[in-house]
Parts: sequence; C-alpha cells; structure tokens
Amino acid sequence: MVAVSWVIVTVVPAVLVLAALLVVTVSVGLFLRWKQNRPRRQNPDEIVEPQRLGAQHLGERATLLQFSTEMCARCPGVHRVLGSIADAHDGVLHLDVDLTHRPDIAKHFHVLQTPTTLILDRDGIVQTRFGGTPNRHAIELELTRVTAASAPI
Repeated sequence: MVAVSWVIVTVVPAVLVLAALLVVTVSVGLFLRWKQNRPRRQNPDEIVEPQRLGAQHLGERATLLQFSTEMCARCPGVHRVLGSIADAHDGVLHLDVDLTHRPDIAKHFHVLQTPTTLILDRDGIVQTRFGGTPNRHAIELELTRVTAASAPI
C-alpha cells in the first residue's frame, strides 16, 4: 500500500506538468498560425525601387510583391493566386522575387519565411505585409483598400 501511494504522489504531478506543457504548446501554435496569415499594416517609411528587385516598373495602381525561394513548397500556389488577382485588377502588377540567391534583399525586407507578400501602393510604399500563405479574400480586401486610398483625387 505504501508503494502504491508513492507512485500516485510522483506520477500525478508529472502528469499535471505534461498536461500544462501541452496546453501552452498548443496555445502558442494556434496563436502563431492565426497571426501568420493576417495582414499587418506597415509604416510607410520606405519607397521600394523596382530596379533593385530586377523589375522595370511597379504597377500603376498597386503591386503585389511576393518573396519566394526555390525550395518553398507553398510559393507556386501563392504565385498563381497573386497572378490571378493582379490579372483581374487593372493597374495591379504581380512581382515574384526569388530570394534564394539574393540574401541582401531578404535581410533588407526582414523576410524570415517564404512566401512573404507585400502590397505596395502606386508610389511603391509598402502598405501591407503577409507572412506565410495569404488568404485570397484578405489580399483582395487589402488591395481594394490600398487602391482606393491611392486613387487620384
């Protein structure tokens, strides 16, 4: 009987600690997943120069700037979605920059994961940033906001 009570005394706290760790881990994972696909408004500090990215020009109304790498499994799907969104809107251009051999650009734009998508207004100012695979509806809403805000008066 003494041996049984000793096992209960040592096992119960261990199970409680493991359960608490599991709850914390799942909570942090869900929070990071929720935050990943959300648009983040940017401080309009910098104007993106298309020549630095290997492009001739930016979109007349907005630019969907995608950062990807050769080994990114989700990047081709995001490329197709952003390309179709750009094709459906006049004056919107989709640029896909491969960061595999351009770590200077990744460092400059603080890209820690691919795909990363930036929405630029017609002046090349970063308005919105998406880390990970963006939701098509969220991209459409942000693009509408950016193009409406930068429309000529």
